[in-house]
Formats: sequence, C-alpha cells, structure tokens
Amino acid sequence: MAPRTKTPQPPAPHAADSHDLIRVHGARENNLKDVSIELPKRRLTVFTGVSGSGKSSLVFSTIAAESQRLINETYSAFVQGFMPTQARPDVDVLDGLTTAIIVDQQRMGSDPRSTVGTATDANAMLRILFSRLGKPHIGPPGAFAFNVPSVTASGAITVERGNKKAVKATFSRTGGMCPRCEGRGSVSDIDLTQLYDDSKSIAEGAFTIPGWKSDSWWTVRTYAESGFLDPNKPIAKFTKKEMQDFLYREPTKVKVEGANLTFEGLIPKIQKSFLSKDRESMQPHIREFVDRAVTFTTCPECEGTRLTEGARSSKIKKISIADACAMEIRDLAEWVRGLDEPSVAPLLEALQQTLDSFVEIGLGYLALDRPSGTLSGGEAQRVKMIRHLGSSLTDVTYVFDEPTIGLHPHDIQRMNDLLLRLRDKGNTVLVVEHKPEAIAIADHVVDLGPGAGTAGGTVCFEGTLEGLRASDTVTGRHLDDRAVLKDEVRKSTGALEIRGATSHNLRDVDVDIPLGVLTVITGVAGSGKSSLVHGSIPAGENVISVDQSPIRGSRRSNPATYTGLLEPIRKAFAKANGVKPALFSANSEGACPTCNGAGVIFTDLGMMASVSSPCEDCEGKRFQASVLDYHLGGRDISEVLAMSVSEAEEFFGSGEAAIPAAHKILDRLVDVGLGYLSLGQPLTTLSGGERQRLKLATHMGDKGGVYVLDEPTTGLHLADVEQLLGLLDRLVESGKSVIVIEHHQAVMAHADWIIDLGPGAGHDGGQIVFEGTPADLVAARSTLTGEHLAEYVGE
Repeated sequence: MAPRTKTPQPPAPHAADSHDLIRVHGARENNLKDVSIELPKRRLTVFTGVSGSGKSSLVFSTIAAESQRLINETYSAFVQGFMPTQARPDVDVLDGLTTAIIVDQQRMGSDPRSTVGTATDANAMLRILFSRLGKPHIGPPGAFAFNVPSVTASGAITVERGNKKAVKATFSRTGGMCPRCEGRGSVSDIDLTQLYDDSKSIAEGAFTIPGWKSDSWWTVRTYAESGFLDPNKPIAKFTKKEMQDFLYREPTKVKVEGANLTFEGLIPKIQKSFLSKDRESMQPHIREFVDRAVTFTTCPECEGTRLTEGARSSKIKKISIADACAMEIRDLAEWVRGLDEPSVAPLLEALQQTLDSFVEIGLGYLALDRPSGTLSGGEAQRVKMIRHLGSSLTDVTYVFDEPTIGLHPHDIQRMNDLLLRLRDKGNTVLVVEHKPEAIAIADHVVDLGPGAGTAGGTVCFEGTLEGLRASDTVTGRHLDDRAVLKDEVRKSTGALEIRGATSHNLRDVDVDIPLGVLTVITGVAGSGKSSLVHGSIPAGENVISVDQSPIRGSRRSNPATYTGLLEPIRKAFAKANGVKPALFSANSEGACPTCNGAGVIFTDLGMMASVSSPCEDCEGKRFQASVLDYHLGGRDISEVLAMSVSEAEEFFGSGEAAIPAAHKILDRLVDVGLGYLSLGQPLTTLSGGERQRLKLATHMGDKGGVYVLDEPTTGLHLADVEQLLGLLDRLVESGKSVIVIEHHQAVMAHADWIIDLGPGAGHDGGQIVFEGTPADLVAARSTLTGEHLAEYVGE
C-alpha cells in the first residue's frame, strides 16, 4: 500500500501579527465618558459627529497625544528637557499604538519673516543651489537668506596657547537680509500727527496715544521730567536736538522723583509697545489707533524681495533667487526640471520632489515668498502634509483634522486620493471629518455623540459607511441631506462696487456685490476669493469681517471673558451684594490665593511631565471661599460659570437674576449653536468650528451693515449646517448684507446671488466666471462650481 500523505497544517500565526488593533479603554479626556474602542491598523478610519461631540478629544488629545508622549520618553533626559512636556491622557488602557504624525489645522506662525519657502525647506535648498551655481558667486547659502544679516567685526582676541598673546582679527559674514526693512519686505511709516498735537506742550497733554494720560507715571512723566526736553514748551517749538531726543533717543536711565526710569525716543517706544504685537490680538481701540497711525509700504531698497542687492544680482540662467521665490510653484518646478547640473544632482532631485508635492496636493498656485501667516487653515494643513508625501516610513499613524477644509468639491477627490495613498503604503490613517465625500472613502467609521459638550462623549456607532447610513444616529440621518435651490431669491437693495481689483492674482476685476441679500463667493482654492473680499472691500466701520484667524486666549480665557459676558454679570453680583466687581474675577481680587485663580496646582518635575492636580483649597472653583458666600438669584459666581449657555440664558432672562445685557450676549451664543458650552470652559479646549462661531456671536452685536464670513461651515456637522443657514437668513432679514466665502454646496444652494471665480487657481484664476442666481448656475453648468452644484442638488 502506498503511504498516506498528511495534509500540511497551515502554520500557526506569528505572535507579531496579532497586533492589528489600536485599543482604547476608559478614555475620559475633556467630555469623553469612559470611551472604549478598537481601531483597525493599516486602514482609513473616519471619526464623525456633531461639533463638540468629542472627536478631537479622542483622536488628538488621547491617541495621538499618548503616542507622542511615549516617543518623547525614548530620548535622553537631557533632550527631554528641551521638549514640551506632556501629561499622560486620562485613559485606563492604550494598546497597540504606533508612531503618530499629526497634521492639524493650526495656522502657521504669523512671524513677518516666515514664508511658504522657509516653512517647507524649499528655501533652504534654493539657497544652497544659488550658492553653488549662481553667477557672480557672492558667498555661502547664508548670503541668500533674508533672515541672516551681514556682520563685520574687528578687534583683538586673546589666544590661550602656550604663552597667551593678543592677536588682531577681523570677522565678516555675508547675509542676505535687506538692511532697510530687516528682511520683512515692508517698512512702516509712523504718522507723527496721530501721536501728539504739536501746538501743545507735554505738560498740557500733547500726547494722543491711547492710555497716555497727561499724569501717567511711566510714560508722560518720564518725558516731562527727563531733563532732555522742556515740558512747558509746545512741541512745534522744540530745538533740533530736543526733537532728536524726543523722537529717536536710545534708551537712557533717568531719575524721576527719586525713581530710576528709562527714557526712550517716542518712535522706538511706539515700535516696541504697539508694532511688535500681532494686530489680531490687540484690543479694538488700540488696533484702530495702529491702523490710523502706521502705514506699511513696500521697502524701496529691496522692492519687497527682502534681499540685499548682492543676493538679487547672483543668477542662474537669468533668474535670481528673488525671481525664483516669486514664481508660482508649478512654474518653478518646471524651471528646476530644466537645470542639468551633475555636480548638484542630489539637491536638484530633493528640490524637485518637494516642489512636485506642492503641485500634486493642489498648492501649485502658491509662491515660495508668500507669508505663511496669510495662508488659510486648509492651505496651512496641506503645506504641512508636503513633508510626509514622499516619506518612506510605513506603519505610522497619520492623524488629520478635517483635511478637506478650504477645498472646493473639485479638489476633494484629489485629497481623498492622497489619504488612500498614505493608507496603501501600510499606514494607519485617522481622519476627523464632516464632508460626506470624505466619509465615503472610509474603511471604518466611528460616530461620536449623540450631542455636543456634556451631551456627547460616547460612541454612537462603529462600522462601515453603509452601516452608518442605516443607523439612527445624527450623522446617519443627515448623511444624505441635500439643500434645495430656493424657489424665490431676495432682491438686492443696492450694490457694493469693486472696480479694477488687482490684489494678488486678480486680473483687473470689476464686480457689483449686491447688498441686502445673501451673496456667496465661490471658486476653487486659490482662485482669488479671499483676495477679492478681504483685499478689495474697504474695511470701514460698516463692514464686519469674521475670518479664520485663531482666537487668542490662554486656559484662563473662557466664553464668558471672550464675549464680554462676564462684565455685566460681575457688576450685577457686586450691586446685589454691595461689594467691588473685581471680587468676581478669578484673574483679579477674587482669585483663590493658593492656585492664583487657575483652579489647578501645577507641579513642575523638570524633565518629566508636569503634574496638575485640582486645588484643594477652592476645589477647582478658582475663587476665594469668602467670594462664594455672595449670591445672585440663589447661585454663587462659580455655579454661574459652571452653567451651560442655554441654562444661563434662562437664568439671566427673568426673575431676580435678570440681566438684559448678559441675556442679549447669551441669545447670540445660542443662535450660533453654542448652547451646550459651559461659560467657564477654557478657550484652549474648544474645537476650530466652535471658536469661529464664538467669534461670529461676538461680532453679531456690532453695528455694521455688511457681514463678511470666511467659510463659516468650517468644523460644522451636516446637522449644524441647517442651523447656520437659518442664522444667515435671520441676519439678512434683520437688514444686514451677508457676503460668504464658501465651498459647501448647501450654502451655495441657499444663496440669493453667487459670484464664481476661476476658472483655475493662481495665474489660471483671478477672473469672474459667473454672476447670477444658484438656479442659473446649475442650469448653465458652465463652471466647475456649476457642475458640482448641479450634481449636489440632483439636477
């Protein structure tokens, strides 16, 4: 008999292949309620849910934060001392984590010397290229850098070698920074007539600068009693020397009434105290003063290129580094492709790859000299993606925060392809997203909710897209929502005329924006929408602009302080109890002395993560015990700050605690869909969409007649878009004109008038390709926007 052959048994799975899941158990960061979840690795998982439901808390504050913390712990204690310390997230178990790379929506720093080129290493490579190939040769790469000043020095140095001896030495370094504008590209001129009235003397109160009263100790008294000027002589009659000291004197120590103070010329003092600050973070009256007193003009010496004459004179094939940085990146990529220099081949290859990544990701219309602070949230996020596209790393977790923000429906497909490519290289991709087109490509969907804030923080659904559609969650019900075109559009009551607009890529655009209606400005990313609206509409008293610039605020700031709501509440508490309003501020006299009003005690452990624990004296309430004895309507100030906006609206609306001024602000917060926020919640814990709506609520009380909104659907769930449309309608019906820059088709369909820019981005855009009603746009299908809108409304 022939021997029987055994069927071979399949080999037992290798132990290393059993870690195919990221496991999260008992996550309690922010509003998460003991969330436990298992996420498949090497797949694309999309997190959905209404704004404020806990998506960012789970993805960014728990999974990504712990991954980064664990990686930081692998470095030596010395290196960790230089890195930001992170506390362990509030979670029981986190298992199966891989290295996380976070690509978030944080706007890039608005440093005046930060550009797209410096933020992506493209400039560094170009500098090396020009230092090797540029004719005439002017020096090393630093000679082409606009943030490296030229330095020369000479003198004696002591060389300690055998016998000490002094040696004469000279040192010089060639930098590329334009000396006139210091690499900023623009120079500021201060209008002296806005700083003082020269017909008066200092003693008579000549200064017209906000906060500089005639008796203010640190400023005016220093000028009056410095001994350099005659305080009783009108400024117009100062001698040449007095005027020089008054305006330009270097900081000099002086004695004023026995106190040591510093006297400094008015111009440098204004530059330090006002112009060194970010304009957005200034108080409104200070911002008005700066806008009035300071004009920024292109630097006449470098013509805005930021570079010295030497750096501009060195050229490769008749192109200088300033010309290269001013080109659109897609044109620059072609120019680099045409350079054939074996001596710098690896450099050209790396530069080519970076520039091609820009084009591939849809940012070919940018130029490398574009200031990074002027990029929108979506553009900034895609610029950050560039360094990861060509990466050879695999088995990495990429975490994206709404990568489709700022993208026209036409561009979303391209972004989807990039996310799928990252996944197909063997990476885990986690995406927080609201757009149905982006949710559609998910391998796995996690829906958080059911509501926002305290009503959220639980997992409502986990599974496939089809499962989500069939589920009875808020996202599932609204996934196939489609706004319909209006049967009747409103008639305009006038027009805002823009003539000959040439800002950035606009080509001498003439357009009438109708007033008294809802106007939507559309077009692909980079077509010139923001240039038209922000660059051409005069920002007068009548125009209120709510853009995507971030809210500035520490963990001590909250919705109550940001909106000005705390002011009438403090006054009402003070009046009801016959004490000072300052007692009801955790940043002032009422603060708990142990934690200084922070509510938590931070223990700094040097190189280890600092530990925070609730303050035992005030139990996290932030106020002194004596302050909590004062009540209004039966509640103390800490109980009021713990209320949600909706609760507070009811509480301050009627009865003993009625405060009309506070009720009006709370009404607006409910109007923009922030009823679930608690009044004392730190601003640092708000999501991007919540911050923009908080800003909108703050501006709704302003007296302007024209509202300009920049993508108000950013961070909004499909269910919230409906509420936003209702809010826009109410604004228009109250007599306001609303101009919205938007990519969301629901807002386009709801508009009374559409202005479409294009046809492409950068130098392919900058023209008006359609003006009319949404119905006409759908019927014509003559533009990319028209095609996508027609598809959306099912025409």
